Amino acid sequence: MYHQKPILGIVVPCYNEEEVLSLTVEELDSVLDKMEKEGLVSSESFILFVNDGSRDQTWPLIEDLKGRYERVSGLNLAANVGHQNALLGGLMTAKQHADCLVSIDADLQDDVRVIRDMVLRYREGCDIVYGVRSSRKRDTWFKRTTAESFYKLMEGLGLRIVNNHADYRLMSRRALDELARFTEVNIFLRGMVPLLGFQTGVVYYERLERAAGESKYPLKKMINFALEGITSLSVKPIRMVTAAGFVVFAVSIVMAIYGITSNLMGKAVSGWSSLIVSMWFIGGVQLLSVGLIGEYIGKIYREVKRRPLYIVERELPPAVRRKAVDEAKSDHRKELDPVLSL
Repeated sequence: MYHQKPILGIVVPCYNEEEVLSLTVEELDSVLDKMEKEGLVSSESFILFVNDGSRDQTWPLIEDLKGRYERVSGLNLAANVGHQNALLGGLMTAKQHADCLVSIDADLQDDVRVIRDMVLRYREGCDIVYGVRSSRKRDTWFKRTTAESFYKLMEGLGLRIVNNHADYRLMSRRALDELARFTEVNIFLRGMVPLLGFQTGVVYYERLERAAGESKYPLKKMINFALEGITSLSVKPIRMVTAAGFVVFAVSIVMAIYGITSNLMGKAVSGWSSLIVSMWFIGGVQLLSVGLIGEYIGKIYREVKRRPLYIVERELPPAVRRKAVDEAKSDHRKELDPVLSL
């Protein structure tokens, strides 16, 4: 059952975001204020900033913003654990206080105005609503090409993934409870959330320029992120290595037959070039295969150790939550007063 005025939580993972955070809270607080006045969300709705071990003044700024905005809350992680783990930590912490949660990055590149559309789709019965980019015209040719290639590769490997969707989405508490049952430590939420099923919706938006600060995802991190996603959710790459092994073996058999036949027929074959090429080719395939197998073994190693994905150092609840608790206690007292006076 979906509430007419759901408690909406907005989870914002932050890593060295002191330059943009003040703008972010203004935009998000304004969105919640408008939706509350429209009667779309509860007055208990809140914003949760998750500090992922920032090295700048992000956490002190979150503490300051909490004192100035009733809806702001904070979660300070004890160490930097990466975007996906920090986001998951925020979702798992906030889900107990909300009917639905929206996850969004702090840089304001995702259009906050479509949060309203997400809530409307939620009220229509969707447990998951994806924010999808309508175009990539603002991206450079290189970024656009690599991103499109990544999504095509993921689809080719048989993974359920939403094209041009990052981590801008709404999830109901029911969907979040099911996500909590996923116990792996190799986290790739873009691929995990579609595995949940449930009724889903999509809202489209135009991605904006970063409001302030610098991107926290340089090329090296993007490559690592893509590799993490592929190897965390699919075993097809390792099957492709097996297939490549059979192909190389078949080619070697053909070459062996060719060599024996040439010698029996008395043909002089130099063989130097083909030998060198074969050695380099087989050596490259072997190194690639060992590296890929090592990647999977490394993931098994992490899974077996079962280390926590994140450790919370401190949580700051929003003032609206405390106010709601105080009001509930006050209403309860009023109900008891006539009884106690008898």
